[in-house]
Amino acid sequence: MSSISFPYGGHGHASSSSFISVQDSSDTGSHRLSAASYDPPDDTSSFQMNPLSSHPPRTPRTSLMSNGSHVFGTDVYDTKEDAQVTHTFEIEADESESEDGEKADAARARVRREDVWRELLKSANGRDKAFKLLQYSMKMYLLFHLAVTATPPFRGSKRPAWEAQLTQRLTSAIAGFSLTRKCLILFNWLPPLTSILAQHQSDSYVTGSNKGKQKPLLHTFLHAPPPVLLEFVNGLADDAATFSKLGLLGKRAGERAGRLADWCWFASTLVNLVENSVERSVILDLQHQVEGRLYSESMSGATTKSNPAGSRLDAKELARLQRQDYWIQMTRLKLLMDLIFVSYDVFRLKRAKGQVQTIAGLASAVLSSAKLYDRHKSSLMKGISQ
Repeated sequence: MSSISFPYGGHGHASSSSFISVQDSSDTGSHRLSAASYDPPDDTSSFQMNPLSSHPPRTPRTSLMSNGSHVFGTDVYDTKEDAQVTHTFEIEADESESEDGEKADAARARVRREDVWRELLKSANGRDKAFKLLQYSMKMYLLFHLAVTATPPFRGSKRPAWEAQLTQRLTSAIAGFSLTRKCLILFNWLPPLTSILAQHQSDSYVTGSNKGKQKPLLHTFLHAPPPVLLEFVNGLADDAATFSKLGLLGKRAGERAGRLADWCWFASTLVNLVENSVERSVILDLQHQVEGRLYSESMSGATTKSNPAGSRLDAKELARLQRQDYWIQMTRLKLLMDLIFVSYDVFRLKRAKGQVQTIAGLASAVLSSAKLYDRHKSSLMKGISQ
């Protein structure tokens, strides 16, 4: 048996008996430790340091447990000032969050529906959506009216005179709303033209600074983004078709312009659907990242008290991304309704054209109006809360 002795035998240690024995067993090849001869120090009320150590002893802290065991957590090493700062920060974060919530509730209560519709109808786009709702609501009423009068109990029966007059007035009002909406979107090609001219001016400035040859305006038009070109051509074609309905252009030219406008609308709707899908994938990726952070914090034991700022920011960011994803899905549904509507005109489909276009047009009007309404409501709430 061999023994290993400590080089220093201080107070409370045996000089010859304080050792650890390692006993070999020849038959089994195993080792056995013997530590029964160790004597604990007599003075257990304070922490004993090795005098040979180069580090000075630290001030011992009182045990947090009643049975004498020590707990070494973050609260042991935090000073009193750090605890006060953390507590103050948590109180300020709670107060700011409660104030923001109270401001949002107060702003939501002060914004009335009449105020939102007033702001919505100030713009040409808002009036277009309102007239579209009226137009396709009347179309839907006429659609159900024709479906009811075509049923066997009412087929061939004599209808009252006021019903025929009402149907005629609604048909005339639908045509009037359609023409009014076309007039509201006149000169809709000015925004893409402004964008193209701004790009041409920027390119001219760059080439001028480099002392190169200035590119012609046609080159800028041909190299413009496809959505901008589609919007520009669609606006010109819509204006030509509107001028034909107003009698400023011939009927044949108006029909050709309307045909071109339908094709541009069809292509731009497909492009917008692709952009919508890409945008939603980005939003979902960001949403998964925020959810991953929240899940990691919850699994690691972090709470809103241990990390109040990060948790609240992540929660607000997640709510914002979820709201944005909701309206992206509503926009995609609206684009699908537009695609169904314009496909009947582009491909000249005849089967159930009136019924399908009426339902798709009304659904598109409701979705676009709801999105515009929410945008104006959020703008009013932001103005009140500030």
